[in-house]
Amino acid sequence: MIDELKEKITSKTAHVAVIGLGYVGLPMCVEFVRAGFRVTGVDIDERRVEQLRAGKSYILDVTDEVFGSIRSRFDASSSYQPLQEADVVIICVPTPLRKTKDPDLSYILSASSQIVKYLHRGQLIILESTTYPGTTDEIILPEMEASGLKAGVDFFLAFSPERIDPGNTRYNIRNTPKIVGGYSSSCGELAELLYNAIAEKVVCVSSTKSAEMVKLLENTFRAINIGMVNEVAIMCDKLGIDTWEVIDAAATKPFGFMPFYPGPGLGGHCIPIDPHYLAWKLKTLNYSARFIELAGEINAGMPHYVVTKISDALNQDRKSVKGSRILLLGVAYKKNSNDVRESPALDILKLLQEKGAEVFYHDPYVRDLRIDSIMIGTRELNSALLEEADCVVIVTDHDAFDWQYVVNHSRLIVDTRNATRRTRAETCRIIKL
Repeated sequence: MIDELKEKITSKTAHVAVIGLGYVGLPMCVEFVRAGFRVTGVDIDERRVEQLRAGKSYILDVTDEVFGSIRSRFDASSSYQPLQEADVVIICVPTPLRKTKDPDLSYILSASSQIVKYLHRGQLIILESTTYPGTTDEIILPEMEASGLKAGVDFFLAFSPERIDPGNTRYNIRNTPKIVGGYSSSCGELAELLYNAIAEKVVCVSSTKSAEMVKLLENTFRAINIGMVNEVAIMCDKLGIDTWEVIDAAATKPFGFMPFYPGPGLGGHCIPIDPHYLAWKLKTLNYSARFIELAGEINAGMPHYVVTKISDALNQDRKSVKGSRILLLGVAYKKNSNDVRESPALDILKLLQEKGAEVFYHDPYVRDLRIDSIMIGTRELNSALLEEADCVVIVTDHDAFDWQYVVNHSRLIVDTRNATRRTRAETCRIIKL
């Protein structure tokens, strides 16, 4: 069976199924089709499936033109039944946190319970969803082996952490090294062979647990360093020092320093969440991940810090937050993206509303937002919108913004991204993070 599956992968005759067609799953489907495989995408969201069947993409990184070029070898389904014919099944479902910051594995468990119904000999199952070390072997493996089939013998199991960075035009699935870890050496070998078809470099580690830890290390490293630089920004503010000048100067050192930049808070599905998966796992082993907890506390407090900066800036104009008209520029969690998952803009918006401000936003990528079951639509960005705002808050520094235009027509700006660094301000007062 190993040789048979190897032959199918090498000859591109293997049928690949991807479960979860979001920011990770859909680009993955595109790359496997481009590599020559027949691909089926499975998603329980029927609206997504209908949209894809109509030839429309809802992911910015996958344009309608790109998606149209793969449709002949791709099919979308809201049913798991196509898995019975699949040689490879890749799980790309969300892994959020509960309000208690415990891992929510319900999407993985749901997908696993469906996969096992169609599990057959010679099939390769790969988990890509970020989770705590041990999930593949402790959760997926027992579910699959309950079928009577044995991993590494009858079917094959591996973990490969997704490394997709939405909106990043420089790095993609193909030129970002792929990490794989198998339940057994044969499982790892098959996963490595598969991903070699779509990635320029594949790095195989010794186990699924190691591969799971790689992903958590990457994002914990970022979360902790962002937490540190956010605290540095608060320190510099109290000391009357320009944070951005300090970071840029420090970045000239060719060794021993890597620049990170402060911001209004963490967003997206990875950095705000992944470190808590690791911290939760370590708590079960009676160990407290102190760096993670401290960084999480600082990063979670940044929206409150931004609102304080806004309040102080308005006070200098003899205005209170209550009754002020405040415009947020950008609500996606990162530039050039329409992803609002865990975006700090949502917290800033709600905090300002709670204080009685009239808040509106413009984002060229986000048509509307749902805040506590209320839909808020983006406003057209023009001189009138900027001039009527008592304060403009730059939350996301999309490249589409003309920052000089924004400065020219605003009276007060709170810039959380240093987006206005190259502008000339004559009548506008700019407050930086």
